[in-house]
Amino acid sequence: MLKPVFWLALILFSIHFGAQAEAIGGYAAGCQTQSRALPLSGEGFQVVRAERQRYYGQPELIDYLQGLGQRLNAAGLPPMLVADLARKHGGPFEYGHRSHQSGLDADIWLRAGNPALPEQDMVNHKLYVLNRHFTDNQRRLIALAAQDERVSRIFVHPLIKQAMCRAYGDAPWLGRLRPWYGHSGHFHVRLHCPAGHASCEPQHPVPAGTGCGSELASWINDKTGELYNGPRKPWKPLLPAACTQLLAQKEAP
Repeated sequence: MLKPVFWLALILFSIHFGAQAEAIGGYAAGCQTQSRALPLSGEGFQVVRAERQRYYGQPELIDYLQGLGQRLNAAGLPPMLVADLARKHGGPFEYGHRSHQSGLDADIWLRAGNPALPEQDMVNHKLYVLNRHFTDNQRRLIALAAQDERVSRIFVHPLIKQAMCRAYGDAPWLGRLRPWYGHSGHFHVRLHCPAGHASCEPQHPVPAGTGCGSELASWINDKTGELYNGPRKPWKPLLPAACTQLLAQKEAP
């Protein structure tokens, strides 16, 4: 039987962390309180693989995605397909991502259209070039996603970063596009820690500049990251104490 002091600690924890939405800890070792669910469809967007129940995020992320959908619609672009955000209370997934834990990350597929179809790869990995599926629609989608000041960084395949540099020259938001393998069919948006979220651990700022020079060249020239080693084991990070308590409380039978 649990001691009264333990129950008191849980009650005090619930009062402190349950009253307001908050991203707690880091993007790859954290949790969230008072998350919001992204509607499964709305102006300019549709959620895919909703059965995973990974469509929860902090209010700032939900507002960002809905606003992006509205901008896409106004620009005459097709609705975007939104994949994983986070679990309702955040924390590690049973499989898949290491990040997406604090309600500030979202994956957006690069293809539009029928949400029942699988993710579409934009790269010919054998020839190491972008394929015919990467068009002006994809460039415009990424550009609109990156121009919001709430965005910390967006992970894209190095070849996609290269295409964006060629299309948009010295646009100040290009530095937010970070080359990263494994992002050839979708891009990964990460927001800054929102103001007032004292327990949120920010990531280091992106380097100054567009990132279109020597940094990008190093990714283009080194293709070792293209190798696929099979599925990764579930990520089990050391969580902040607040997250350990929150997730134990929410998942208890």
